Amino acid sequence: MRLTRPMLAAAGAVAVLALAGCGSGDSDAAAKIPTAATGSLESLAAKVKCEPNMQIDSDEVRQAICKTSDGKYVFATFATDRGQREWINDAKDYGGHYLVGRKWVAVGTDKVVKALQTTLGGEEEIGTDHSAHGSSHTG
Repeated sequence: MRLTRPMLAAAGAVAVLALAGCGSGDSDAAAKIPTAATGSLESLAAKVKCEPNMQIDSDEVRQAICKTSDGKYVFATFATDRGQREWINDAKDYGGHYLVGRKWVAVGTDKVVKALQTTLGGEEEIGTDHSAHGSSHTG
């Protein structure tokens, strides 16, 4: 079965939301951010002392669930920069916090992403906030 990018992004985002909930963590963690790490999913996971539980292993994307002392998150690596950006853009509709490096992304709570950033570097992106849904519904 061939998985499309939207299906992969949705699977990753749903996994993160199921693992992490919709909470936010410390916003005061102002550690020095290193240069973004590079490498395979396994080498990046090893840097943060995670044994990845592989969920998707295709030519375009490799995705695993990882757990560290800071919490669970989804880790994904991509064959191309374009594939990565399309995955992130689709996944951000589901909310969450995204730590983005060159051809990799880690998705989890704000606390987990900030903790990973101290080791892996990267830039944090935030998905759509759905916490206010239903508050303006009429009829």
